[in-house]
Amino acid sequence: MSEVVAAPVEAERRAGLWAVLPYVAWTQAVVATAGSLYFSEVMDLQPCVLCWYQRILMYPLAAVLAVGILRRDRGIAAYVLPLTLLGLAIAVYHNLLYYGVLPESAQPCRLGVSCTTRQIEWLGFITIPLMSLVAFSVINVCMGLYGAGKRYFDE
Repeated sequence: MSEVVAAPVEAERRAGLWAVLPYVAWTQAVVATAGSLYFSEVMDLQPCVLCWYQRILMYPLAAVLAVGILRRDRGIAAYVLPLTLLGLAIAVYHNLLYYGVLPESAQPCRLGVSCTTRQIEWLGFITIPLMSLVAFSVINVCMGLYGAGKRYFDE
């Protein structure tokens, strides 16, 4: 008897967690956008070329995710993932440059701030490129799970 009751409860719990994923992704996009603006406008840290590319991909995500959430669009992952996957690729490349895995000659930053400039290192390892990598990763995971669960939870 308890197995019969447990199955619907478990399905409801999974559906509830699944429904939260766009909100988690939107929160991450808003925090990343606000954080990058804080670094450049309040702390006066100039972004490098790769940081600009990542901003170009992150800033619209806050709006796109908000619109998708407000419209209750279950296909939101289809138009969020292209931006976040490209952003993730740039963030991975930026981190490889920053941590010296790729040679400094491979960086696109020729004028202005170098892509390997150490502007922030909290706790000895939390850097601006790492924060961007984590932000794009969180949004990618949320949207990947949400997109994959769409078929499972749609009527």
